[in-house]
Amino acid sequence: MCSKLKGWMCGTGPQDSIFRSEEMCLAQMFLQPEAAYETIAQLGEMGCVQFRDMNEGITAMQRKFVNEVRRCDELERKIRYATSELSKDGLTVVDLIEDFPPAPKPKEIIELESLLEKTETEIIELSANNVRLQTNLLELSEMIQVLERTEQFFSDQESHNFDVNKRGTHKDPEQCDGSLGFVAGVIRRERQFAFERMLWRISRGNVLVRSCQMDEPVKDPKTGDMVYKTIFVVFFQGDQLQGRIRKVCTGFHATMYPCPSSHLDRLDMIKSVHVRLEDLKIIISQTEDHRSCVLKAIKKQLPNWTAMVKKMKAIYHTLNMFNVDLGSKCLIGECWVPKRELEEVETVLSEASLALGSTVPTIFNILETKKTPPTYFRTNKFTYGFQVLIDAYGIAEYREVNPGLYTCISFPFLFAVMFGDMGHGFLVFLLGLWMVLDENRLSKKRAGEIWKILFGGRYIIMLMGMFAIYTGFIYNDCFSKSFNVFGSHWALQYNRTTVLTNPALQLNPTTDQRGTYPMGIDPIWQSASNKIIFLNTYKMKLSIIFGVLHMVFGVCLSVENFVYFKKYSYILLQFVPQVIFLLMLFGYMVFMMFYKWVQYSPSTTDIANSPGCAPSVLIMFIDMILMKTETPAKGCTASMFPAQRELETILFVVAIICIPWILLGLPLWTMCKRKYMRKNTEHFGDTIMETLEISGKEVIITEFPEHHGKAAHLKEEEEEEEEEEPMSEIWIHQAIHTVEYILSTISHTASYLRLWALSLAHAELSEVLWTMVLSEALQIGGYVGCIAIFIIFAVWVFFTIAIMVMMEGLSAFLHTLRLHWVEFMSKFYTGSGYEFQPLSFKAMLTAEDEA
Repeated sequence: MCSKLKGWMCGTGPQDSIFRSEEMCLAQMFLQPEAAYETIAQLGEMGCVQFRDMNEGITAMQRKFVNEVRRCDELERKIRYATSELSKDGLTVVDLIEDFPPAPKPKEIIELESLLEKTETEIIELSANNVRLQTNLLELSEMIQVLERTEQFFSDQESHNFDVNKRGTHKDPEQCDGSLGFVAGVIRRERQFAFERMLWRISRGNVLVRSCQMDEPVKDPKTGDMVYKTIFVVFFQGDQLQGRIRKVCTGFHATMYPCPSSHLDRLDMIKSVHVRLEDLKIIISQTEDHRSCVLKAIKKQLPNWTAMVKKMKAIYHTLNMFNVDLGSKCLIGECWVPKRELEEVETVLSEASLALGSTVPTIFNILETKKTPPTYFRTNKFTYGFQVLIDAYGIAEYREVNPGLYTCISFPFLFAVMFGDMGHGFLVFLLGLWMVLDENRLSKKRAGEIWKILFGGRYIIMLMGMFAIYTGFIYNDCFSKSFNVFGSHWALQYNRTTVLTNPALQLNPTTDQRGTYPMGIDPIWQSASNKIIFLNTYKMKLSIIFGVLHMVFGVCLSVENFVYFKKYSYILLQFVPQVIFLLMLFGYMVFMMFYKWVQYSPSTTDIANSPGCAPSVLIMFIDMILMKTETPAKGCTASMFPAQRELETILFVVAIICIPWILLGLPLWTMCKRKYMRKNTEHFGDTIMETLEISGKEVIITEFPEHHGKAAHLKEEEEEEEEEEPMSEIWIHQAIHTVEYILSTISHTASYLRLWALSLAHAELSEVLWTMVLSEALQIGGYVGCIAIFIIFAVWVFFTIAIMVMMEGLSAFLHTLRLHWVEFMSKFYTGSGYEFQPLSFKAMLTAEDEA
């Protein structure tokens, strides 16, 4: 890129370059014609300047450098022709080269054109010569087959009928005396039926056609296609019929060959043709060696020529974006430049002018503009994959908070919550680790679009595997089995006989539990009959907790945008009611989950705080919305803590108040603001005394000098307000936004339940695969079991990789992507910007090589 910047987690620059996009400046440059080409070439090598098209209303044919672009097109055509000839000979051009040559200087372009012209002429001559030789070889090969295969069409009794016409196809029709004659040749197999039918029509059935098919296809010298052909002999009588037959053969592109009727003459001709064929093969071999040497020499230079021509064409395309000032005789252009690179760009412009000895230096100005700049994030090989995921949803607006920074952690974590298995996660981690460690070699590999996407996300895959190992440890799940790491904290109070004679026993948490398992899930749940009920409740609550935290964090990130863009009113009118609404309802539900885990214990002496009296958090939340109270069981209380119903009523009322707050706050504030601006503008407009032209705008100056600056400012602000959308659209948009946010708060919270559903489904599918496949093989004894374990283990590994890792991994990846795009980013991310696409020769050539 423009400068060698350092950084790992946040791209090649400071954290601000990934948290927010780079600060951009709109610059204007005045280039002298003699220095324009070299200047753009230097900027293209830097790759940090995006030019704006100053000639949008002008067609490509009316631009200044259209002839130069045509020259580049002609050079590209010659390069494509040389590449096609190389591919015909099985030579592959190496597109990826480490060091691309610089763009040719204007005086070197003529030399390059001459070299490519000479190369094209030489290749054309070699190709034409090769076609002629191959055509001669084909004709001689077909002649031999005609002479050999037509032997079956002649007999000793028939030979005397052809004594006059020894070579039937070369008999002159005017000198023919009416004796029996024949024509022999070769025709394409698909034309044989129509050919014979035409002969029958023109002769009214007075010809005899004998044919046989050639065993192997022959190669067409001109097209290179393999063609199936048929050998034919047409027997006829009469001079006029002979001429008609030859015309039909010519019309059907059949090749006619001389064929003597005498057996001895045919043998002599076969021998002579063989001699000519061997000589021709030697000539063809020598010609192919010469052609191969020439093409190999061209192959070495072709990548450099391609890069030079593409750079040259990109330079002229860029120069066509400039305005041509005929009076000052200079090129005027505008471009977006990252603020950090301004000094370096100015240095390059001055050095290019001095190097070429330009009489007038290049002028480089920074413009004040209200146009929206492009969005540019500096990324490295780690952050690139995560940024691609965000950009697939939409390019961030200029200086908008970038979710890519937080996605580096939240994306693999939410994936791991659904894919929580130490064994499967380790396989995913190994795949990502292999691509990371061997990335230098694998980056040059070409295996299609799927491999490109997979390799581009290698760091994402590695992190997803690492997080899946962690969540698998928390779930204590490895290929559907558990590890007894810390020892079970449940104790059996039954004797050995009771345990062995009963298929199911019940453990009392009051007496059989020995504290809390240090980390994760106790392995004894692996053998519990109610394991799925326990995991169902556990994972469902986790998904709600993670979902609410994720959404609250997304809403809080909107404050960063409001503060940066100085929309302080939005904090009070949008952020505060939104976050209050979310916390009053679903934040309270999360609180009740934690309170329920702490409040109710099997070791308590109070019946109301025993697990049997623990209410359902979901039922309590529904009762809170409906404002009703459930009848508790005997000995239990209707609420978890005193004044719970009063607190829930207050929270619900506050949440309801937030709805009109979101709906009415911003439009009313906008109306008051506009009314205030108009009132102040009219006040200062009553004392108008003179007008001045300031920045191309008509600004009112009063007789009081101390007020003229304020009047101008108010006048400009009023003009900006007039360009904004009308109040009717603001009301409509705010209503849509309010309904969308309120409904999405409920639907998005429910959407996070996919974390629970996919995690539970993954665990159950893994257990089914173990129970129905591998465990069956482990129960087979003897020699048969030794053989069966290898076969069944291979089947288990296949289904584990194909279904549990690939299919389940892809499913969890897509669901995680949806949670980020919809549930998380919709709270603060607009994604309506456009990408910074600088003139970068390296990016251009690398992208075309990959394509």
